[in-house]
This record gives sequence, C-alpha cells and structure tokens, in this order.
Amino acid sequence: MQKIKVFIDGSVGTTGLRIHERLSARQDVELITLPEEVRKDLDSRVEAIKASDVAFLCLPDAASKEICEAIGDCDTKILDTSTAHRTNPAWAYGFPELSEEFRSKLLASKRIAVPGCHASGFCSIVAPLVAHGIIAPDYPIAATSVTGYSGGGKKMIAEYSDENRPDEFNAPRQYGITQTHKHLPEMKAICGLESEPCFSPIVGDFYSGMTVTVPLFGKMLKKAMTLEEIHKVFDEHYKSQKLVKVLPLGFEGMIGSNRMSGKDSMEIIISGNNDRILIASCFDNLGKGASGAAVQCFNLITGTDETTGLEIV
Repeated sequence: MQKIKVFIDGSVGTTGLRIHERLSARQDVELITLPEEVRKDLDSRVEAIKASDVAFLCLPDAASKEICEAIGDCDTKILDTSTAHRTNPAWAYGFPELSEEFRSKLLASKRIAVPGCHASGFCSIVAPLVAHGIIAPDYPIAATSVTGYSGGGKKMIAEYSDENRPDEFNAPRQYGITQTHKHLPEMKAICGLESEPCFSPIVGDFYSGMTVTVPLFGKMLKKAMTLEEIHKVFDEHYKSQKLVKVLPLGFEGMIGSNRMSGKDSMEIIISGNNDRILIASCFDNLGKGASGAAVQCFNLITGTDETTGLEIV
C-alpha cells in the first residue's frame, strides 16, 4: 500500500498535536517531520510541504498566509486550520454536510479551510435555515456558545490548570463582548447572511465540548412553520450524513455542553414551541470543531471513508 505523505506545519499547538496523534496511528499515512532546529525555518517548511501529498497548517493567521504565499500554486493539498482563508472564495470550506455544493467543492479543491469551532455549530444551524427559506438573510440572529477551556489553546489550558487561578475561573465567563470575535466573518459569509450575528461566547470550567444555540421567533420566520415542520427540514437535510445527527423531537431537561466531549460527530437538538424555537448544536470543540473536522476533510480528499480514525456517536 502506498502511503499518503503528510506534513503538519505547527504540530506543537493544541490542534496540531491532536492531528499528529490521530494520523501517527494510521497505517496509510507517512508523517514528514523536521528536526527541531529547523522547525520554524521557512525554507525547510516549504520544502516539507512540497514533498507532501497533504499538508496541515496549524498556525496563526499571519504565518498561514506567509507559508501559502511561499509555496505558491504547488500540487500539495493544503488543509488550513486557521482563520486566514475561511472567507476566501478560492478556498473550499471544510464542512461537507452543509450542502452538496460544499462537499463537491471540497473534493475538487487543493485548498481547504477547516471551519472554526464556534462557526461550526452556528453554520450547522443557520446555513440550513437560510438555504431552505425558513429565515431571510436579513434575520436579526443572536447566538450563544458555551465552550470548554481547551478552545483557548495552551495558554488558557495552563490558566485553568493552575491551582492558584482567580476565583472568576470557577464560573462561566462571557467574552467577545465587543462583537469582534474572529469567527463572525465566516458565520456571515458561509450562511449567506446580510450582517453578522449578535454573538455571545462563554467559556466554562470544563476541558472540552461545545453547545451553540440559536433562538428563533415563529412570527419572524420567512414562512409560517411549526416546530415539527422545522425539525423535518433539518432531519431531511442531514439524514445521509455520518457525522451530523438530528435528535428526535422531545428532548427534555438540561443540555450539558460537554455531552459530546471526546467525540468527532455533532448532534443537533430542536426544542421549544411554535412561537419560540431553540436549535442547539452539540459537539467537541477539539473534535468536529477542530482536529476531527480536519481529519474528516483529509479522509475525503484522499479517497478514504470520511469516518476513518474518528470517534462517532
């Protein structure tokens, strides 16, 4: 069996480490690594990317743009986990479940932008709402997202692991209050909205997991629909997907934002009533929200079953 040559640029970060961990256990993958002394050297990294079949970029935005400019239009397939190219129409957006168009573009592309974690949950809800004409593109959307602290990377993980951390870390903390969160542009662009949503992300004292919730008012929908009709639209939209599952109507009780921790799939919960609808997307910010999504895209573009190496509910 001919192995797929893979290079992970930025393999020491949270996402890069998890991708490395996943792929290093696979028999169909050969990982290209650089000696520590040249790990940050641009020329060495360019050479490693060009020698690969697929390269993952797990870098800050500026560094991602720099390396992409340096490699030019090489044949290596690039999977970028940063924010740098998510709204670039020349790049495919790595969320194949959103539509057949998204899946087809991903399969045909050499440049794929892996979605952001908050944006994954938001788009899983709002993109079908717009695409199926349930809400208009100018609907005034508000969304809340509760996430584990691992989404903040090594620095935040260290802060939450510190036994001398401030008391505020013991309670959920809201952030992004200036409405300039870096995922907002992709939320707007991918869902075809006329404006960015009012977004309230919250970090909690748990390691991983995420719940993104979008509320809707029945009287503001583009067309009159019952809760059951909305559920049917979502059920049909995602019925053939392996990584996104719409739960049956009737879910009651509390939704723990860590319910999908350690999993790479996503659950969508629709609840409320005909007047006030709540749609929640539950997943792991490190799974379907990061490395799991990246590996899913890798599987698709290399002709492998998309669930290979993933933990699916």
